Amino acid sequence: MTTPVEFGYSDGDIDTNHSANPMLSHIVDERYSRRQTLMGGLSATALALFGTTMLSACGDDNAAPVVNAGQNGTANSGRVVTLAGTATDDKAVSNVSWTQLSGPTVTLTGATTNSATFLAPSVSAATDLKFRFTATDDKGKATSAETTVTVSPATLGFTAVPKNLNDVVTVPTGYTVSVLYRLGDPIAAGTAAYANDGSDTDFAKRAGDHHDGMYFFGLAATGTTRDDASNTRGVLVMNHENITQVYLHPNGPTSTGGVRPEAEAIKEIEAHGVSIVEVTQAAGGAWSYAQNSSLNRRITPNTAVAINGPARGSALMKTAFSTDGTQGRGTINNCAVGHTFWGTYLTCEENWAGYFRRPTGTDNPARLAAGGINPKSITSLTRYGVTSSSGNYGWATVVPSTASTLFSRWNASVDATKAADGTGDFRNEPNQFGWVVEIDPYDPASTPRKRTALGRMGHEGCWPSRFVAGVKPAFYMGDDSRNEYLYKFISAAAWDAADASRTDRLAVGDKYLDTGTLYVAKFNADGSGQWLPLVFGQGALTSSNTTYPFADQADVLVNARIAADVVGATKMDRPEWTAINPVTGEVYLTLTNTNAASRPLNATDAANPRHYNDPKGSSNQFGNPNGHIIRLRETGDTSEALAFAWDIYAFGAGADLNPTNVNISALDATNDFSSPDGLWFGRSTNASGLVKPVLWIQTDDGAYTDVTNCMMLAAIPGTVGDGGTRTITNQDQSGATATQATRVGAAPGTNLRRFLVGPKECEITGVDTTPDGRTIFVNIQHPGENGTSSTITSNWPASQSGTASGRPRSATVVITKNDGGVVAL
Repeated sequence: MTTPVEFGYSDGDIDTNHSANPMLSHIVDERYSRRQTLMGGLSATALALFGTTMLSACGDDNAAPVVNAGQNGTANSGRVVTLAGTATDDKAVSNVSWTQLSGPTVTLTGATTNSATFLAPSVSAATDLKFRFTATDDKGKATSAETTVTVSPATLGFTAVPKNLNDVVTVPTGYTVSVLYRLGDPIAAGTAAYANDGSDTDFAKRAGDHHDGMYFFGLAATGTTRDDASNTRGVLVMNHENITQVYLHPNGPTSTGGVRPEAEAIKEIEAHGVSIVEVTQAAGGAWSYAQNSSLNRRITPNTAVAINGPARGSALMKTAFSTDGTQGRGTINNCAVGHTFWGTYLTCEENWAGYFRRPTGTDNPARLAAGGINPKSITSLTRYGVTSSSGNYGWATVVPSTASTLFSRWNASVDATKAADGTGDFRNEPNQFGWVVEIDPYDPASTPRKRTALGRMGHEGCWPSRFVAGVKPAFYMGDDSRNEYLYKFISAAAWDAADASRTDRLAVGDKYLDTGTLYVAKFNADGSGQWLPLVFGQGALTSSNTTYPFADQADVLVNARIAADVVGATKMDRPEWTAINPVTGEVYLTLTNTNAASRPLNATDAANPRHYNDPKGSSNQFGNPNGHIIRLRETGDTSEALAFAWDIYAFGAGADLNPTNVNISALDATNDFSSPDGLWFGRSTNASGLVKPVLWIQTDDGAYTDVTNCMMLAAIPGTVGDGGTRTITNQDQSGATATQATRVGAAPGTNLRRFLVGPKECEITGVDTTPDGRTIFVNIQHPGENGTSSTITSNWPASQSGTASGRPRSATVVITKNDGGVVAL
């Protein structure tokens, strides 16, 4: 029988290969039953068919390693992620490696080991990162597997530290704290170790006292050149605001007939000022400072400085030391800081007025009799508080052993036998203080410059706005005293990004800091605000003003407080540090506290809205003893704006205080605080300063210290306007009440928590990190400040290592996360 032939389209479904070669299914059956893996030479077809866990081989001799890249995982920005791979084989595995396939590029540490790590990058939304783990055996057979890590935006990643009264620095579980740089530590070759018994001298070559604001400037791995990206070597620059006098001498300070000993005064003067010290991180992670570094330097109240800006050469700046008013000596009571984008440090002279001796009962009549500018100077000196009959620490009383004006300069009284223009005495010396001072940390031979265009006040910081090419940068400054003001300086020069890398850094400062306009803030009840210009000839700032007849722009700047009074600025509850959100540009300002005498019940306003009592033991504390943090957003989000919107980010309060009228931010035991002072946002070079930056808040408190020592908190704040309006009811000591409307931010909740509690009687002040955010530097100021040389009330920092003896010392601590992640995240 004949089989008919069929015609048609077969679609390839006819088998025409009748050879005896094995089928693919046979190969799979043969090897897959034994191990699940994927051989490096497998075809693309098999990859698509079987995926990354399949095996392809041609007999047992071709077996490849069995690998596993681990399960898919999740992480948040700034945290360390560990990739854990495994590889087994009948033969030896000769090498393994991890490679990144997709997502934001990260640096893999241990990429040729089974366990590689990386720092989760900053992201604004959940983002997948895919990695491949490959193992190769000694026959050259390679196998791979893949895993995915989904990274989400940064969040606070630590458990809040409880409030406590311990004599150590307490940090969260998972963190390590060590002491880096202490009062008296030698910073020059040949300077002896600190004895810490009052016998030490030569503080011009030692760490000063009362460590305060600071900034980390990166150094290249070799040499002394600037490297903004360095995380392991740098120059740490910090302020030494004041001294704890009793611990600097064997038995405390002495005097004979009201005259201070010269040696004691020299020690006290030199313990003020600024430290510039090189610091490095060893391979094992420990930080230390380099005693013999050529960059190390102390700037004290005796260091030569230049006067720059509009007040240079003014009649108000002339002294017996600088008869032309262009030079000065030193800087004092340096508190908060700033920095510039061209690599310099801005230190700020705060409560300098009290260092001068000027008995008003004798000096005011002498000034009136002298004529010239002296009658007007009485108004100025009184407004700034230069009214002490002795001066802090009595330095003006020293009788020098050699001809010197190092001590007489602290006497601001008129010498009637000298010229009326002040060139024969130091009647104008107070006018040389209260400025922002620019320092080049990379040039030990450079002369610091006082930038008078930024105004004279009790400067509490000078923080820069975001720098945008073609836009004039601004610098924000608080004036640290009750009922003082918030200021802003807008440079006359628009930012040129090429200036960021220039090596003539102080010359760049001349360009941006010597010419511009100083403004002062006015806060309106409706949540708006204006920047009021302090410019001679505008408005009431003229020679015909009855409060104070201004002579010129130098006079306006020397007397910026009086100028701000005249234009109608808003009095604030002790304005201190400013900080700028590096993403939004919003400005934050700590308002540390005030009392009933400074702001009575009927003197509250929308920006300073509370008047209440926070009892401390049996004592009442009426006013705003716990302080608050205000923030503002410039119109158009530009540093050049002359108007802004504002609200109050957070109100300091104990968690147990009235939530309706006092604890308005709904703080609890994990985040309640009092008297905010230091303020700083994470650097934009790491996840703590990107997307939603971390805000660090430090306290300088006396109101809540029966409950806890001073502290530092971390926050991820929202934005201006994220809350609403609130009307609170205030009450004074008599029981009288009054209502006050204000504008409040959203309650911080878990986005604010306590990161650190300091030792006894200290202030937490000064903070910065390395660019990668993995090391944070924090200053601990005046531990045991209420003690005496015979009755010591704190043993810190010795107590940090368990030693309960020794005089307390201000010091810088280093805090790192044990797993190497970004601090706080």
